[in-house]
Amino acid sequence: MRIGELADRVGVSTRTLRHYESLGLLPGRRGANGYRVYDDADVRAVREIRMLVGLGFALEETRPFVDCLRAGHERAGSCPDSLAVLRRKIAEVDESVDRLRRVRAELGDQLVEATHARCEFSLFSP
Repeated sequence: MRIGELADRVGVSTRTLRHYESLGLLPGRRGANGYRVYDDADVRAVREIRMLVGLGFALEETRPFVDCLRAGHERAGSCPDSLAVLRRKIAEVDESVDRLRRVRAELGDQLVEATHARCEFSLFSP
């Protein structure tokens, strides 16, 4: 299939696909006529990239998953490099959750203090 067909099937622009190609995430295969040529494996790779990007992965972080699919594995996350990225990403998410919990606790403390101060103020106001 040509680039426009791939773009339609996966719901991205041709510009996005060319960008993926420039990063080496998609192969730069060309037909005899000079047009880019893609197959079902490319559809699967782009869908995997889009899913991972949607989860917050940087494009470069998707490379091990694409490589795993290209190596013939059924699941993109089943290769050692993919698993390492998944573990690292989970650790990053855990750190973010911890940070957000601390921020939330601080905001809650500030709200209690502000509410308490306001109540004291209204008790002593004429």
